[in-house]
Amino acid sequence: MNRTVELVTTWGAYEEKHPGCSIEDFCRYYLLQQKQQAPVNTSKLTGGQQPPTPEAMLMKVMGRIMRLHELYSRISLGDAGLGQFEEFALMHGVKQRKDPRKSEVIYATIYELSTGSDLLNRLREKGYIMEVPDAADRRSKRVKITAKGEKILQHAYKRMGQLVKMLLRDMDEEEVLLCTQLLQNVEIKFSERWPEDKGRSFDEIYTSVMSEE
Repeated sequence: MNRTVELVTTWGAYEEKHPGCSIEDFCRYYLLQQKQQAPVNTSKLTGGQQPPTPEAMLMKVMGRIMRLHELYSRISLGDAGLGQFEEFALMHGVKQRKDPRKSEVIYATIYELSTGSDLLNRLREKGYIMEVPDAADRRSKRVKITAKGEKILQHAYKRMGQLVKMLLRDMDEEEVLLCTQLLQNVEIKFSERWPEDKGRSFDEIYTSVMSEE
């Protein structure tokens, strides 16, 4: 096949799978694809029995990386006054929003309501956040970062930045950008679905997702 035709064909297939992608996105993908033609040695990839499909392997790798991220987060956030990554995520969520309702920040950070409420109460007891009345609904409470919490959060940002650099130290920036590009639509799609899906059975969710065009 003519090289120009081959390149255009590859670009067309990529664009179909990733609507809205830029030429820069495709070039990054294409160059890394050529760079990584060697097969993956799955025997060294993760411990234990290897999943039977590429999709399952990807999810296993992602899951193990996130578990390691959580474990190292506990160490990195320890001197920042936070016991776990979930506390940091909620504090960051509160800061991103202007005095959000508890439920808003909990759902935005993708936690169950009961778990998120317990974590917010713990942060309030530590003096990192405070509850304020909701002017629009007296039955609800809003939360905001305290001065003490702001100081803690700034230190936590530094620690989390160091952690990310450490975990991804052996990846080129182009590889990191490509991973983000390829996975971001999964995150966007299911983050949007989650508030409605959390009360449905898995069969209902599966049927709904798999019937999408």
